[in-house]
Amino acid sequence: QVQLVESGGGLVQAGGSLRLSCAASGSIFSINAMGWYRQAPGKQRELVALIFSGGSTNYADSVKGRFTISRDNAKNTVYLQMNSLKPEDTAVYYCAADSGPQRVWGQGTQVTVSS
Repeated sequence: QVQLVESGGGLVQAGGSLRLSCAASGSIFSINAMGWYRQAPGKQRELVALIFSGGSTNYADSVKGRFTISRDNAKNTVYLQMNSLKPEDTAVYYCAADSGPQRVWGQGTQVTVSS
């Protein structure tokens, strides 16, 4: 089984930057892809960015050009670099790992962008 631990959320002013980290442990060999999702109050959880085991990436249109997903295989960690943050980026951000047919979720980290 895979376990995920996120860190790096916080409060930042519009235009600022944050970097989120997601450390994976357990059966990491089974992970096909890892990603970041977010959920704002009253809204559904949505995909932000994905990185596949081969290294390819996908981004939501709303974050293209501002956010970058990357990974450090030696540390079993995936990062989300968020630049030019906007108030509408405010949400709880969740790390997820696709492990076979399962999606494993982290506990979530709050990102708040003030205007």
